[in-house]
Amino acid sequence: MHMNRRTVLALAVGAALLASGCTGTGGTSKGADADAPDDPAKVDGTITVLTHRTDLVQDGTMKKYAAEFNKTYPKVKVEFEGLTDYEGEVKIRMNTENYGDVLMIPAVIEKKDYPKFFASLGTQAERGKKYRFTDYTTVGGKVYGQSPLGVVPGFVYNKKVWNAAGVTDWPTTPAEFLDDLEAIKSKSDAVPYYTNFKDMWPLTQWTNVNGSVGCDTRATTRLAEGNPWAEGADLRVGDTLLHDIVRRKLIEKDPTTTNWEASKPKLAKGEIATMWLGSWAIVQMQDAAKQAGTDPADIGFMPFPAQKDGTFCAVTSPDYQQAVNVNSDHKAAARAWIDWFTDKSGYADANLALSPLKDGPLPEVLKPYEEAGVKLLDIDDTKGAQVKSIDNQSEVGIYKPDYRQELVDLARGARKGSLDDFLTGLGEKWTEAQKNSGS
Repeated sequence: MHMNRRTVLALAVGAALLASGCTGTGGTSKGADADAPDDPAKVDGTITVLTHRTDLVQDGTMKKYAAEFNKTYPKVKVEFEGLTDYEGEVKIRMNTENYGDVLMIPAVIEKKDYPKFFASLGTQAERGKKYRFTDYTTVGGKVYGQSPLGVVPGFVYNKKVWNAAGVTDWPTTPAEFLDDLEAIKSKSDAVPYYTNFKDMWPLTQWTNVNGSVGCDTRATTRLAEGNPWAEGADLRVGDTLLHDIVRRKLIEKDPTTTNWEASKPKLAKGEIATMWLGSWAIVQMQDAAKQAGTDPADIGFMPFPAQKDGTFCAVTSPDYQQAVNVNSDHKAAARAWIDWFTDKSGYADANLALSPLKDGPLPEVLKPYEEAGVKLLDIDDTKGAQVKSIDNQSEVGIYKPDYRQELVDLARGARKGSLDDFLTGLGEKWTEAQKNSGS
């Protein structure tokens, strides 16, 4: 399972499942901590690690990680369970105490309930000095999970196609971006922008413009407290650009026939020029280029066309967060695994992803961002749980594809209405849910 599908499906499934509730029996050891072990030689036991990366379990990669881990922790035996329907299966298991020793925190678990199910990894004040993404799992000042890697959003594009159209500099405004797509349309046979409409989940990637447009680390807080589609707000800017790309016919002929897997070789071969995704997609496009016999170096990555004081910004976001089961009999061994996997495994490097360590080097794929001075923003997620609650109550679905499918349909004339009315309607639903939630 790719992390792209993971992130989107987890959020979509999680939102749908929240109503059914995970009662669990995790409260039996409420407040338990999983302290970092002092002496690796004294840590022992057999631990089960539940993972969504079935591919890495099947091809033996996870076993190799365990073998490396054992060089430091020789008395710990690590066993892996790769789950295809990770969210669905773990949700059921969490009604018991038997949900592995280490697991990825499912989206269905509400943040306020983390202490019932997971052991604390330490205080946010302490962990926040070293690691990214600690806000995302902090409850009452304590951290309950750690992501082993991060991603940043951007347009994956074919450099050859863009250069052939005479575009060599990244656009700095949505208007420039649209002009560049027009140039690609007139000077090549490539589809300027590919929506991935039919597979649906890629449309949710547009929510990652939030923070990237206004260069604001408090972008999530703004979602909790304001109208995301107010004039000039990040989501309004992003959704307007998507609408205008479609309205100006700078996309594939029929969005209802798009195909995600087929889009990768098409972008690699220059049949598609551009797609808004995330840094996780670069390696997939490069692999598609190798298989198609084209140059992987043709795959480029550019930030959203907006600048603050002459600087591009891109928000960072975590993948699944690893946590220790609060009921585990081997918390020290489970904690040792999480620390080692985060700090020493090289997992982020292997996935060409952003390191969870604040002082970690940028992956090769993000060197263009570094060279162009793109500012990477670690978003304050203190209000993250509140945003998800408002999103569920409003039924807008900023982490689901539905409203952007409606937006695309509106732009291509498949449904009636104006963009302004559409975005105003989303804002009204959202702010009404805010009032009801006490925001």
